[in-house]
Amino acid sequence: MNSIFSDRMNDVPQSFIREILKVAVDPSIISFAGGLPNPDLFPVDEIKTATQSVLENYGVDALQYSNTEGFAPLREFISRRYKEKQGLDIPIKNILITTGSQQGLDLLGKVIINENDDLIIEEPGYLGAIQAFSVYRARFRPVPVDESGMDCDVLKDTIKQYNPKLMYTVPSFQNPSGITYTSENRQRVADIIKGTRTFLIEDNPYGDLRFEGSPKSSFASLIPDNTILLGSFSKTIVPAFRLGWVVAPDHIMEKMVIAKQAADLHSNYFAQRVIHQYLMDFDLDDHVKNIVKLYRSQKQAMISSIQANFPDDVKYTNPEGGMFLWASLPNNCFAMDLFNEAIKEKVAFVPGDPFYVDGKKTNTFRLNYTSADEATIDEGIKRLAKVIKEFK
Repeated sequence: MNSIFSDRMNDVPQSFIREILKVAVDPSIISFAGGLPNPDLFPVDEIKTATQSVLENYGVDALQYSNTEGFAPLREFISRRYKEKQGLDIPIKNILITTGSQQGLDLLGKVIINENDDLIIEEPGYLGAIQAFSVYRARFRPVPVDESGMDCDVLKDTIKQYNPKLMYTVPSFQNPSGITYTSENRQRVADIIKGTRTFLIEDNPYGDLRFEGSPKSSFASLIPDNTILLGSFSKTIVPAFRLGWVVAPDHIMEKMVIAKQAADLHSNYFAQRVIHQYLMDFDLDDHVKNIVKLYRSQKQAMISSIQANFPDDVKYTNPEGGMFLWASLPNNCFAMDLFNEAIKEKVAFVPGDPFYVDGKKTNTFRLNYTSADEATIDEGIKRLAKVIKEFK
């Protein structure tokens, strides 16, 4: 009997993180596994005020169908913010509101990737992108990243050999590693991509969450003709509204709008109106400062506890922003095996395996520091350090 399911679904990996979160629901488990913003920072009262304002002033209109591209004043706000924060001139016609930046990945895969098309992805790379592009049966060409950014020698060879259509990156506070491409590395990457047919997708959900160092140039300023931008309100306001956006050139945007019409007509219009009202009535930068202040202290609490408790041969990144850091065990230790032991000691993390596209067992793992207070972070790291010492 033939399977009822499409062939393409055979290639799509299950979200390993979602499966881990099922294990970590036990309240006695300290979880560093999720990628969740800290709910204590959600602007509940401000959202309530914005919602009431939208209903009182625009009730009928705000509850109607809308256009596919998204609420124009919200797109205008995004355009202005690109100009103010990054010096980028982004016309609103090149901004498409999406149901989270995850839908942006899906739409890009839908309109650009044919089966067996080559696609460059960071190694380790964002699991959500691996999952989204797997639906369209792309052939992943991983390029390693380290604390300075992408391995440009490997990138140059990969571009020359495969001439890929797309290259997916999270160059600022990368998920999963927390690293940020240096200015020098960005320029080298841009020089390699310039003049090719490859579009670099710059996913930037964490860009505003910088608590150390200086901002880096967007690839859109270095190679504007080869760059597609993804953004999101999930990490700076609230994730539940699932509102993100894509910035793309005219000829790609035209196809994405058609694909989105076929998918969902438009993203949640009422949520767009509420988010826009919030942005008009309250200061986003002040809110982001509060997020950065807390995340800075949480990150430092984790780093300090790691320094005090982890064995010296466990290496780790020290991110300048974002929500994650990345740790490496000695080469003969596998993170998946460590995870199984750590759960017994009531602490959870994400093994590195699903962030690699070749299915290999790895000695790396991801830690999230935004979802626990400092005392809980210290206790969780102590538990994990105990497991690591016994495991080795």
